[in-house]
Amino acid sequence: MILDRTLEDLLQRVWDGQRVVPAEALRLYRLPLEELGALADRRRRLAKERAYAGRGNEIVTFIVDRNINYTNICNVYCKFCAFYRLASDPDAYVISLAELDQKIAETLAAGGTQILLQGGHHPHLTLGWYLDLLAHIKAKFPQLNIHGFSPSEFIHFREVFNLELEDLLRQFQAAGLGSIPGGGGEILVDRVRQRISPLKATSDEWLAVMSTAHRLGLRSSATMMFGHVETLEDRIEHLDRLRQHQDASGGFTAFIGWTFQAENTKLRAPTVGAHEYLRTQALARIYLDNFENVQSSWVTQGPEIGQVALQYGANDLGSIMLEENVVSQAGASFRMGVADMRRLIADLGYEPRQRDNWYRLVD
Repeated sequence: MILDRTLEDLLQRVWDGQRVVPAEALRLYRLPLEELGALADRRRRLAKERAYAGRGNEIVTFIVDRNINYTNICNVYCKFCAFYRLASDPDAYVISLAELDQKIAETLAAGGTQILLQGGHHPHLTLGWYLDLLAHIKAKFPQLNIHGFSPSEFIHFREVFNLELEDLLRQFQAAGLGSIPGGGGEILVDRVRQRISPLKATSDEWLAVMSTAHRLGLRSSATMMFGHVETLEDRIEHLDRLRQHQDASGGFTAFIGWTFQAENTKLRAPTVGAHEYLRTQALARIYLDNFENVQSSWVTQGPEIGQVALQYGANDLGSIMLEENVVSQAGASFRMGVADMRRLIADLGYEPRQRDNWYRLVD
């Protein structure tokens, strides 16, 4: 069969590492899954060959950390979230310092290097409460990176505390914040956000937090939660906005995509399976040509598909997740330890290595 010349040229440009535009991304998405995966794997190799040059075997990384949700009280009521509670609910909570210290001590004992600190948009916690929390962690556990507070939380803080973003971020940074997770991104298309989380930060607000943080030297991850009410074009627009931002700031460490988990949520939308997950991750690797790292989402897909994703553009298996409370409330209950991570990576012929938040090897 003779390929259409334009498609043949497009495939060669992707293989060579050249940038694609949205219309080309649509065409790539419709390729046979194995062919798209091979292109994504090629782009992974191009992205990582400089980082691990001369080290022998190809390296796939993972991190040991813990998600600590400091509160589940939230007033934005996202339709896709099964985690949030009202302050009046019997299982609503705000974490105590004693419980926090215990969780962090367990993380360090397991070889952890950071905590991921996130919570609901609590309407009554004070600025001093957050700054004291950060200062307490940094004073007691100085070796630990605090990867905390998503952009949507900072937009909430801006409104509640009536402060400018830069002032907020500087205060959090001075108190001990080391980096920012990409949560709350969902789909960076406001028409979609209005349907699934109308009270949450807009696309521009989410990106504004990232822009300010990157300017201050706080690096962050970038995420996409897909497979609900968005279109394929919306996913590509999301990727395009991330790529444009990365061109300007260079502050994103990695991209992490995962699928909507429907159990116990109010959002009525058809969920997607492993094939669409792999297809979307592969497209993200190709489109995000200025992202060095793409993380597999075994937490939502399970260890087996998480492993397969390493051949569809991902170079990182993510965290062992000593604790995870958000997507597990929506029905995802997979768990792995360090030995499991190393085995899944090694079984594909890669060299498993533990990393920190900035993708520096630590083992």
